[in-house]
Formats: sequence, structure tokens, C-alpha cells
Amino acid sequence: MKEIKVLITGGAGFIGSNYVEYVRNNSEDEIFVLDKLTYAGNMKNLEAVSDKITFIKGDICDLDLVQKLFTTHKFQKVVHFAAESHVDNSISGPSEFIQTNIVGTFNLLQSAYKTWMDGPNKLKEDFNIARFLHISTDEVYGTLGETGLFTEETSYAPNSPYSASKASSDFIVRSYFHTYGMPVITTNCSNNYGPNQHKEKLIPTIIRKALSAAPIPIYGDGKNIRDWLYVTDHCSGIYLALENGKLGATYNIGGNNERENLYIAHVICELLDEIRPKNSSYKEQITFVKDRPGHDFRYAIDASKIENELGWKANENFESGIRKTIEWYLDNSDRL
Repeated sequence: MKEIKVLITGGAGFIGSNYVEYVRNNSEDEIFVLDKLTYAGNMKNLEAVSDKITFIKGDICDLDLVQKLFTTHKFQKVVHFAAESHVDNSISGPSEFIQTNIVGTFNLLQSAYKTWMDGPNKLKEDFNIARFLHISTDEVYGTLGETGLFTEETSYAPNSPYSASKASSDFIVRSYFHTYGMPVITTNCSNNYGPNQHKEKLIPTIIRKALSAAPIPIYGDGKNIRDWLYVTDHCSGIYLALENGKLGATYNIGGNNERENLYIAHVICELLDEIRPKNSSYKEQITFVKDRPGHDFRYAIDASKIENELGWKANENFESGIRKTIEWYLDNSDRL
């Protein structure tokens, strides 16, 4: 049987690198990783599998490069992680988000279309197993009140330049299915955490500030709620969606772990008090700071579709996953 070639964009980033390792351990596919290695990409994230993949440094916004890679390697599957994803950065500098998340996604789709198809709804014989899986976020749905869950039928209502750019990319992916019959699948996930996450994000920031005896910044009153998903659980859902998902479908992947930001900080501090105690509790470092503009109140995902249709389930709850995460950062303090 001919080896399947899989392109993973953004594979040196947080979720992408965890997925590269996951798929390397669960399939015989030939893996190609394309990553620009911006501040969010780190080759250290791929050390465990570096001799088992082909790494290409490059930008998905470089159409000539993307087309050349498809022509040369004839990828049969694409898992598209590459994105600008930090909300604060999208507020201060939205241009990069428009370029990477919208134009970059278009470049990949168009290159895949030219490689895989002879025209609308005409898949080439050599690419009858082709799949393009687009990784998106629950933030495209906007914000929730105190009740309710995001489903695959929830109307889009993005509230930041980041989420608006991801919503745009979702619609472009959708259009390639409905217009051209491209074999695409989209997944929208809740907040991820775990090994390899960049130090700017909430959980690594709390750990870093705690360990350095600095103020632990919490936006507003700390009551904003997110649904937390351990990254390895997310990877297993992506893999199932890629292999067994219905073409043209969207699958929401969430951890069913809604937690307030202040609760997150308290749990991390309590675990650090246990694992690496000092004279006073780390909680004393928690400091409330001015809230982020347009800060969405609550996100929560209904993951029943992927659970029922594909048999996926999250193995970690927040309390088990956060302990693993803290222990990983303590063992890899250079990542903080």
C-alpha cells in the first residue's frame, strides 16, 4: 500500500506539535510539517519526532511556495493549524491575522484544489482519499450568557479581529466544499492547554508569574468562563475527524470543563503550594488588571456530535489535566 503524504501546517506550534507527535505514534503516514517559526513556533516542540518527519520552514502566505510544495509532494491530506491566534495581539495589530488566517487558508485550499481536482466535483483518481481538515475555534460563535452551549448550528458572531479572521477562513473552507466539492472538514475547539503552549497564554502565564514571585494578572473580576480541553484529547478528536468525519461537516470539540479564570488561577496556585511550596501561598500574588476590550464572557461547547458520530471522548478533566500541565512546565522551565 502506498504511503499517504500528510501536510501539517503550523506543526511547530502548541496544538500542531502535539498533533504531529500524536499522529506519528498512531499512523504510518509520511508527515510533512510546514511552519513559519514565528514567536509561537518552536523546533523544541518537535524534538521527540524530528527524525520521523520532514520539516519545511515557510509561510502559508507565500503562494508560490505552497503551490510548489503541493506540486512536488502531492499531499493527500492536509491538517491546517497555522494561524495567528492571540486575541490581545489581534487587537493591537490585526493586519497579520487577516493575512495569515484568511489569505494563508485560501492559498492552501486553492493549491489543494489544483492538485486534487480536475474541476468542480471532479476528484482525480490518485486523490480519492484526499482530505483537508481545517482547525478553527469556538470564538467564531461569539459569547454566551450564563446558560447554553455552542453547537455546530450556532450562528457565527465573532467579536475580535482574531475570531473574525478565523470565521472568515471557516467560510472560505465551507465554500470550497459547496462550490467545488472539495473534501473538507472543519473542527472548532474550546480553549486548549497542556505541554508546549506558548508562555503568553493564560495558564503558562499564571505558572510563570507564580514561580517568579510576580503579580499574577487576571482580567477584570476573573469571572469570565472558558471550556478547557486538554491538548491530547483535542488531537485524538482531530485525528478521528480527519479519518472518519463526514465530508463538508463541522465538528465541535470541547472538554466539558467550564471554569472561571479566577478558579484557574486558584487551582494552579494550590497545586504549586503542594508541589513547590514556599513561605506563603501563591494565591497572594493574584492581581486584578484592567479588562481586555470586547472580552467575551463565556464559551462552552456541546461536543455531542463528535462523541455520537465518531465515538470521541475527552479522557482528562480539568483537574487531572492541569496537574500534568504544571508538572510538564516544572520539568521544562525554559518554556516559561
